[in-house]
Amino acid sequence: MEQVRILVLTSSTGGGHDARAEAFADWCFQLYQHGVDVRIEQMLERSSVVNRGGVHLYNWIQRRMPFLHSAYYAIIELLALLNRRTVALGRGYYTEVLRDYRPHLILSVHDCLNRGYFQLAREVLAPQRVRCVTYCGEFSGGWGYSVNWIEPTVDLYFSRTPTARDFAVRRGIPAERCRVRGHLMLPRAHRDVFDAAGLARFRESELGLLPNRFTVFLATGGNGANNHFELLPALLRYANHVQAIVICGRDKETHHALVHWRAQHPALRMYIEGYSEQVHRLMQASDVIVTRGGTTTCAKALHFRCPILFNAFGGIMPQERLTWKFFRNGAGSEKIESAEDFERILIAWMQDRRRFDDYRRAFLGLRYEEDPTLLIDEIVNLAAEAAGVRLERRPFVSIEPRETEERKP
Repeated sequence: MEQVRILVLTSSTGGGHDARAEAFADWCFQLYQHGVDVRIEQMLERSSVVNRGGVHLYNWIQRRMPFLHSAYYAIIELLALLNRRTVALGRGYYTEVLRDYRPHLILSVHDCLNRGYFQLAREVLAPQRVRCVTYCGEFSGGWGYSVNWIEPTVDLYFSRTPTARDFAVRRGIPAERCRVRGHLMLPRAHRDVFDAAGLARFRESELGLLPNRFTVFLATGGNGANNHFELLPALLRYANHVQAIVICGRDKETHHALVHWRAQHPALRMYIEGYSEQVHRLMQASDVIVTRGGTTTCAKALHFRCPILFNAFGGIMPQERLTWKFFRNGAGSEKIESAEDFERILIAWMQDRRRFDDYRRAFLGLRYEEDPTLLIDEIVNLAAEAAGVRLERRPFVSIEPRETEERKP
């Protein structure tokens, strides 16, 4: 059987790019089985020592010194000059991948893997044999929306919101090639949805929490950047009214310290997990999530109706600022820069639950429903056109998250 080959370009700057790449691959198998072969390449890390060092520096800054990201971001923008017409750093490895795999379509889910990469692919493979697609996960435009996303020769350009789409068009992407599509989550996130009774059982039986108590989710990305220990004392002071879900990413040290902290503070009901594969379930079990402005986490929170308090400790990275701006302008979402900010908001909600209800209602006003397979089909059909093959498509039935009484404090 002839397969459609799709090469996905990603990098582990944060966890969102890889998450979208993996979600796309999972969707392709769910819908097309062995008719579509997806190869995911962490192209920055694998292609060049310089690129790999830049990725490690990005993640170190995010964990330790977020305020340095503005300077780092400005430097990275210079890649737009290096990769104006072809790939400058890591060209040899990328060319080897192209010649070995010979993809029918290249999907970039990372800002630094568009400019130059599409041009070189057409040069190596011939323009008529390869299509190029970008999925940009930003929520809005402005400072933080990398110019490296903008490669006007792209065949299709997917944005997460109309606001981000309009910005991309202003920056040079042809309007007829732009689409606004969904959040690109794993298929199981669309199936693994609780009803009211199931949510109560999950909170109580699997998390060890009370089924109806206000639940705060202290989240982090895969690299473990967090401020949990600054926020937990405020939750402890209101332990009769709140409970906590806490995840740590791949930060083992924080995980072990949290287990010890929980043992010393039994008054606060608390569920702890390290790197979590069930964030979509934990969001459904939470009334509010405290997180930095990572696009993947915030998209999931919006889909699962879990309002966001933006963690701005140490400043907001330029890319995170785009997310924060979208939710601030559209729903009045708040950011916290200190434990005092967090406690102030928590006190207001505990004293008058209508304030939280209003906060949540505004947040939900930004939601939109969409068939999650639409994005996948458009990309795969473009690849099939380049390959000159016809594919059989399997049906997929998703379950949309519903409102439950248990989610209301």
